[in-house]
Amino acid sequence: MTKKFKFALFGNVYQERKSAAVQKFFAIAAERKAEIALPEQFYLFLRDNMKIHVPDCEIIKDNNFTADYVVCMGGDGTFLDVASRVGNKEIPIIGINTGRLGFLASFSPDHIEETLSDIYEGYYGIEKHSVLNISCDEMELKDYPYALNEIAILKHDISSMISIHTDINDEYLTTYQADGLIIGTPTGSTAYSLSVGGPIIVPQSETISLTPVAPHSLNMRPLVLCDDAEISLRVESRSNSFLISLDGRSQSYPDNIHLRIRKAPYSIKVVTRQGHSFFSTLRKKMMWGADSRG
Repeated sequence: MTKKFKFALFGNVYQERKSAAVQKFFAIAAERKAEIALPEQFYLFLRDNMKIHVPDCEIIKDNNFTADYVVCMGGDGTFLDVASRVGNKEIPIIGINTGRLGFLASFSPDHIEETLSDIYEGYYGIEKHSVLNISCDEMELKDYPYALNEIAILKHDISSMISIHTDINDEYLTTYQADGLIIGTPTGSTAYSLSVGGPIIVPQSETISLTPVAPHSLNMRPLVLCDDAEISLRVESRSNSFLISLDGRSQSYPDNIHLRIRKAPYSIKVVTRQGHSFFSTLRKKMMWGADSRG
């Protein structure tokens, strides 16, 4: 008996090159008699901009949806947005990489038929990726207070460096004099943190990294903690404000508020190919071993 699955299909509304992949997905879903749900903005983009025939489907108007699997078409930026919409639903996410680098969105759009066939056969793996939560003692923070990659505490572009007073489990660590501080998950170690000299961390290592951005002192090095730690921060700035960025979503806040960062009580489930290896992905994406001498 054929399994009856429901797929929620997400994608950004900027990449027109995903057209063939979306149409292939719709065709396979129809063959399998699968149910489909689409967020309203993506549905309108496919119908009106891409002129794609969209089959009968459920329209998702908020984050109140159910599915057996979420299919994400795009790059890692799209994946992060989709992960925030999945939240604590524990729905596995299948990342179809129509973007560029793609550490999270790891399936090729050229192999959608094989990918979905593997899903129906149960021939895949699930990786659980930890999430960070941020809260504030003095106020409720705007936006969704969770991040799959990183929480970054940053100065405003035109400001001088900021002072970030940092405690770990209520014990004073240091005051970072820097342009910012990145508090990252292992998943985020190949993102923003990597670009400022942070360590690459194996996804399931149960750690949190602290990586300063352009520190005033070169003695300030990246630090890796166990992920049961609570990180407390207080920021001082000459402009009396600073930015909190959660996976690239930034908001401005007044300085001298007390922030607490800890591991969230849920994880994001990422579907992987059977036999998937983080190290082989790393070699491929980072081009380790490639001869660049020309």
